[in-house]
Amino acid sequence: MMPLKFLALAATASLTLGSPVPLPAGFHLSVREDRPLNASLPNVTIFATGGTIAGSASSSDQTTGYQAGALGVDILIDAVPQLWNVSNVRGVQVTNVGSEGITPDILLNLTHQVQRELDSPYCQGVVITHGTDTLEESSFFLDLTVRSEKPVVFVGAMRPATAISADGPINLLEAVTLAADPEARGRGTMIVLNDRISNAFYTTKTNANSLDTFKAVEQGFLGFFINIKPIFYFAPTLPVNKPYFNVANATSLPQVDILYGYQGLNPNLASAAVESGAKGLVLAGMGAGGWTTSGQKAIDEVVKNNGTAVVYSRRPMDGYVEPGGSIGYGGGFLNPQKARVMLQLALYAGYENSQMKALFEFDG
Repeated sequence: MMPLKFLALAATASLTLGSPVPLPAGFHLSVREDRPLNASLPNVTIFATGGTIAGSASSSDQTTGYQAGALGVDILIDAVPQLWNVSNVRGVQVTNVGSEGITPDILLNLTHQVQRELDSPYCQGVVITHGTDTLEESSFFLDLTVRSEKPVVFVGAMRPATAISADGPINLLEAVTLAADPEARGRGTMIVLNDRISNAFYTTKTNANSLDTFKAVEQGFLGFFINIKPIFYFAPTLPVNKPYFNVANATSLPQVDILYGYQGLNPNLASAAVESGAKGLVLAGMGAGGWTTSGQKAIDEVVKNNGTAVVYSRRPMDGYVEPGGSIGYGGGFLNPQKARVMLQLALYAGYENSQMKALFEFDG
């Protein structure tokens, strides 16, 4: 495919409220040379990070074992010419990896770039293409660290771009359409796959292979698409007690590790994690956060000796983990991977014990 060629244009765009304003001197909006800027359409920036949506396989019937992050953002945009019917799109390649390769450094870089873009009056919304394996973690991170009423939409695919009936192109078109829609404002970070709109705060990947995988089973969807048009079930709203963490000056994040609960678990893993640099631990406990007796003794020791912050979460897909008493914090509705992100940010922000309790153990 012909790679995208970018052209610096001076034109008009729309402010958040829809009133046209002239672009300042020196402002650059990246578009195709053969796609002139349409001043009547909103401007949406696509930040690409790789994943299955940018994946390539050796045959069209291969849906596993492919190379994730093989295609650049220019090719993704080029494959969906309908994008130009709903917005002026600009592509930014942040990284190009499978989502297991997303690191705190990449997340911080992504957050900083997204915030700068949203702070511009010439951007109406952003889309982030991302691998699905850890999409829920990255979207949750941005939900807690980006401050804007404008739409932030994560999108991925369950089939590589080379597959028969690849889902990436329609997912991308729906994501850009959502980011360009004024009705999407004020809803926090959202996830789009399989014609569904969900909130990043609670949504998780529920199936390793199915297209219909991203769900918040207890909290539900925000809306769906019909004929590429987003239809919302509710007026704009946000999760109760959702915090905001300012990471504008952050260059790194504290290490937080997850320990998995199971019969006869190895209690020495707690001290091993702390010795390797963990400042916090999240326990994926059995049932509603249960931990073995010997395992709990090891947790008590690392807290006593190192001041390690501990959050109790759960192995089951859904449920609520209550406050953990004098040692650790109950993770509430957060699954282990989301509790880890929250704890990283709280430690970075310097939260003390009372703030940690208010953050994790808020019950309305």
